[in-house]
Amino acid sequence: MKAFLDKDFLLNTETARVLYHEAAEDCPIIDYHCHISPKEIWENIHYDTITQVWLGGDHYKWRLMRCAGVDEKYITGDASDHDKFMAWAKVLGKAIGNPLYHWSHLELRRFFGYEGILNETTAEEVYKLCNEQLHRPDFGVRDLVTRSNVETICTTDDPIDSLEYHEKLAEDRSFATTVLPAWRPDKAMNIEKTTWTDYIAKLAEVSGVAIRTFADLKEALSVRMDFFADHRCSLSDHALDYVMYAPATEQEVEKIFADRLAGIIPDDAAQAKFKTAFMQFAAGEYTRRGWVMQLHYGCRRDNNPPMFDRLGPDTGYDCVNNTAPSTQTAAFLGALKSADILPKTILYSLNTNDNAAIDTICGCFQDSSAVCKIQHGSAWWFNDHFDGMIDQLRSFASLGYLAGFVGMLTDSRSFLSYPRHEYFRRILCRVLGEWVEQGMYPEDLDTLKEIVRDISCRNARNYFRFASNI
Repeated sequence: MKAFLDKDFLLNTETARVLYHEAAEDCPIIDYHCHISPKEIWENIHYDTITQVWLGGDHYKWRLMRCAGVDEKYITGDASDHDKFMAWAKVLGKAIGNPLYHWSHLELRRFFGYEGILNETTAEEVYKLCNEQLHRPDFGVRDLVTRSNVETICTTDDPIDSLEYHEKLAEDRSFATTVLPAWRPDKAMNIEKTTWTDYIAKLAEVSGVAIRTFADLKEALSVRMDFFADHRCSLSDHALDYVMYAPATEQEVEKIFADRLAGIIPDDAAQAKFKTAFMQFAAGEYTRRGWVMQLHYGCRRDNNPPMFDRLGPDTGYDCVNNTAPSTQTAAFLGALKSADILPKTILYSLNTNDNAAIDTICGCFQDSSAVCKIQHGSAWWFNDHFDGMIDQLRSFASLGYLAGFVGMLTDSRSFLSYPRHEYFRRILCRVLGEWVEQGMYPEDLDTLKEIVRDISCRNARNYFRFASNI
């Protein structure tokens, strides 16, 4: 029987073991999409308890605890940090098959040196051990990042953000990791939200552009993109229900915009027209600046109305959405290509049924301007587990050019999430190793190691143009 989480964890062939230990293991991490706070990095905050760093804001863990019947008091309620951790440990001990079991134990080993198993019996021991280490002076969030060998971090930033902490970090030569902003303009695009007009007023104030028309909105966003570019931003990110394509005339879009300023919420058809126009404008700006466009879609959010009213968004009540028509994704990218404004683009769907569609769509728009200019993004959110990662890698390889893949991202709010890159790399080496040992690819270790290093870090450096920032 194979030991749990030994040095060859998930590496089921000799080729996989060689590839991981000799090519992937020591590669730096390029975390090109996450939700950690640049302010917390700048301030080098220290956590008082493992509960704060592990359970605070982590809706992955919250969902699992709810599945196990844990009372909300011990999840997002007023229970003590100690009692919340005890509840989590009891649940984790039986979470067989869930990626959180692997991730949590990797984090305990890599950051705290705990080689045991966390469960109800060991919970007190682990709680004490972790908290003692968190109180050490060398356990601030910068130390956690440095220990993880993180070369670059891209946070997620709103157009109205001052980027003041990015400025401070850029001037701080004592911290080797490069921290960059990433443009996330969802609040400007989501015209159906009740908060939209208030947000537009804030954007007008920050940009110095009076926003009375859609043309004004585009000007204001362009001003802010220039500001982000001055802070070394080179990529954007969008959260979409799906990639839509509903072309409209300039006059139609201006009418929708004017009606919304007047308090009229647009219907679904009008929303699609506005959002299509918004994304076409954004793509043109990204192309002009050489930015990467990331499109995350296929999620149905906030499905539990009472809990949404109580806790708000991003609290564990989202699910996979089946509505992601590939015809519209292809049509949207085709329209950008026709207008010569198709930037480097990464497509992520929360629905694994979209894997083949994404990879075949990507193949329609590749050209010599970049290796894998249009990419199938890393297995995302509900899919960044053992089977989901393997499915994404196999689809990418079967229908595209896996050697050009930009690899893993954390997409996390936790500074302890970096072992997810290790998890991904082990799975990558496992997949490649199986193909070699099955005679599906020659035992050309030099080429295989190059592929592994490229996917682990080099491709992301080149694709996002990070090398010039380091």
